[in-house]
Amino acid sequence: MFLGEYSHALDAKNRIFIPAKYREELGETFVITKSIDKCLTVYTMPEWEKLKAKLDSLPAAKSRQIKRFMFANAADVSCDSQGRALLSQPLREYAGIDKNTVIIGVGSYLEIWSEENWIRERENENAEEIAQMMEDLDF
Repeated sequence: MFLGEYSHALDAKNRIFIPAKYREELGETFVITKSIDKCLTVYTMPEWEKLKAKLDSLPAAKSRQIKRFMFANAADVSCDSQGRALLSQPLREYAGIDKNTVIIGVGSYLEIWSEENWIRERENENAEEIAQMMEDLDF
């Protein structure tokens, strides 16, 4: 399970350091793609396969746009020997990542945010709304 929050800067070659505890869970190869929230989502291969199977089970009319968004922008990624993963230019541009990043664990996947967007996201958090959502979901 992915938990926690880590801040890292991209190096000169646009690689991001993936913390060791995340690398162990991710495995040798993983998938990075766009998220709806202007960040990047990182999936283990088994989670990616589950997502693909779920989308494949939906009628094409309902899943076509989601598949295009998720798959066309996805990249198979591996870490180098020092735990760094390359973020492609299209993914960096989409998420507004130029230097400083925040990697957060979200249970079964990770999110990579530009530091600026993550700060903005946190400022927009509303404890009362979150509490209501949790109540609505019987938490």
